[in-house]
Amino acid sequence: MSENATTGDTYEQFTDHVRRMTNVGNAAGLLNWDQQVMMPEGGTPARSQQTAALSAVHHEMLTDDALSDYLDDLEAAELDAEQAATVREIRREHERATRVPGDLVEEISETTSNALPVWEQAKGEDDFDAFAPTLEEILNLKREYADHIDPDRDPYEVLFEEYEPYLDIDTAERILERLRDELVPLIDAIAESDRTLADPFDGTYDEDTQRALVREALDELGYDWDRGRLDTAPHPFSMGTQFDARVTTRFAPEDPLDALGSTIHEFGHATYTLGLPQDHYGTPLGESRDLTVHESQSRLWENHVGRSRPFWDFLAPRVNDHLGVDADPATLHEAANQVDPANLIRVEADELTYHMHIILRFEIERDLVRGDLDVAEVPAVWNDKMEEYLGVRPDTDAEGCLQDIHWTNGAFGYFPTYSLGSVLAAQVFAAAEADLGSLDEDIHAGEFGTLHDWLTENVHSHGCRYETDALIREATGEDLTADYFLDYATGKFGDLYDL
Repeated sequence: MSENATTGDTYEQFTDHVRRMTNVGNAAGLLNWDQQVMMPEGGTPARSQQTAALSAVHHEMLTDDALSDYLDDLEAAELDAEQAATVREIRREHERATRVPGDLVEEISETTSNALPVWEQAKGEDDFDAFAPTLEEILNLKREYADHIDPDRDPYEVLFEEYEPYLDIDTAERILERLRDELVPLIDAIAESDRTLADPFDGTYDEDTQRALVREALDELGYDWDRGRLDTAPHPFSMGTQFDARVTTRFAPEDPLDALGSTIHEFGHATYTLGLPQDHYGTPLGESRDLTVHESQSRLWENHVGRSRPFWDFLAPRVNDHLGVDADPATLHEAANQVDPANLIRVEADELTYHMHIILRFEIERDLVRGDLDVAEVPAVWNDKMEEYLGVRPDTDAEGCLQDIHWTNGAFGYFPTYSLGSVLAAQVFAAAEADLGSLDEDIHAGEFGTLHDWLTENVHSHGCRYETDALIREATGEDLTADYFLDYATGKFGDLYDL
């Protein structure tokens, strides 16, 4: 048998193993979706064991000696670019996973699953002390996890790489610090401005009415209902594969734009997932490229499309019809872009102050993981940073440090990708318009296919073929930069608030 045939056989066996492993992970994802959307409240004890078992199986497959042998055999093989990318991605995951004991992986999975109802009760009762021991336990487990991977490196950097392996922590910190330094003065100027933006919404809007509006918005944007569904969850999210990418939202009776914005955001995630190559399902070539890129897609659709004036020219009649208001596009555009530094809740924050919420969480979790901050100090430090960055102080921990689910899931290192994604969204949208010309007329007419096709060709279709920095250069011609986002934010909000 020729060497090429042997390599081909090995690569086929390798990818068979990878696909089976990926399907185990995808099944665990569906169980997580069910727990947040449909599972009865009493199902947690069994669900914790189920997710822990799948996590253990996935870890065993990822650390299997057979997979190690395949990777060794393929190390010196002549592979094409796609095969080499697949091997690169699995090797990175395999090498990290083999350093972590399987029982620790299972313990983390079970602990975080059990933490969900503890966090929910603590948040409901505004009792951080009730959640603190659980948070401390999760922190210790994640520090141990990072120590197994590389005991000589900053543990936060190691955990950050779980979500963004190819953008280094120095790049992330540099961009976040620049956002903090340049956005705080802009937010202060807006707070001091005499300009008040319009808000045509008065009273309450029932869930069925809002659901009809957001479903029509998804229709118009081009959501594929044959491969998706819309549900509600306490914390909106999207999950799935290129064959089944689901979105969730939540409804605030007094703020119908909250559900609309979060639904468009999750649509952005889902349309990226649905745009991944179907023929590469189960391998890295059919997987999304980490969280900065994923968040860029949701932020692009939510902000650069969904909060643009042309979008409200298009959507205004539908909003008026569903919600029973009589507002012109300019009024609705202002309502969708109000800046409110006093808003304490991240997922309800406006496009601009949102980044202060992210930077605050990033700084706190980084210090927690590094051991520079005690869990007991979190509420006070959180409140101090809110006051420093946004001039407002939470009255309760439920509207402060208990509001997010991420630490409950052990997702330390996740938060920075939200702002990094927003930065990339502006850069990608600028690149799309550089190729296609201004998209204002298309958006005004409700024609979103041109933008969608460009994103699929330049971002979605690549899966994990490129590392993050290479994908950004492939799509935009430049390295990641905050220039486009800061120019966009300064121009947009300067115009809105007559600065």
